[in-house]
Amino acid sequence: MQERETISIKALKAGDREAFAAMVDAYSPKLYKLALRMSGDPLEAEDILQEAFLKAYRGLENFRGGSKLSTWLYRITANEALMRHRKHELEKVPIDEPLLLDNGAEIPRELKDWCCLPEAELMSTEAQDTLDIAINSLSPALRAAFVLRDLHGLSTREAADVLQISEAAIKTRLLRARLQLREILSSYFSERMERLSNV
Repeated sequence: MQERETISIKALKAGDREAFAAMVDAYSPKLYKLALRMSGDPLEAEDILQEAFLKAYRGLENFRGGSKLSTWLYRITANEALMRHRKHELEKVPIDEPLLLDNGAEIPRELKDWCCLPEAELMSTEAQDTLDIAINSLSPALRAAFVLRDLHGLSTREAADVLQISEAAIKTRLLRARLQLREILSSYFSERMERLSNV
């Protein structure tokens, strides 16, 4: 993730409105995508983004520069999304629980492989919609790790910094998220391959 060097931290801390507007313009698209992926709701994502920038504005004097500005903004946005999720009392899955299917069986070690589908199939609107539904089915903790690492391209260290957890915890959550997504998507792509072979 590249840092935008044109935004002056000194100007931000001094209350320069133009610097703050430049920060909002520079980071809004990525932070909105993060909020949308974590909440699954465009209106909620807008509220998260707005609240995140308000918190950033109020907290600029406390920004010490120990991390990049982008990492700090990601952290505020992710925390806001997670806090709102907790307020809605949605189901959370502890990361040390075994992965279970609906029937109570543990997820098998060997899952159906859909590596050989044509790229067009992987990129179809239907496939993208299925992926979005699968991502939204993850617990907030797993979704945050997956979105930051696999969709926004943050390094393990950056993602750990954003979520304020260890790198080992990020790796564990990411593995669990990928396994859950693979289980959900395996059945979808198996059906797609069957349909294609019958055409």
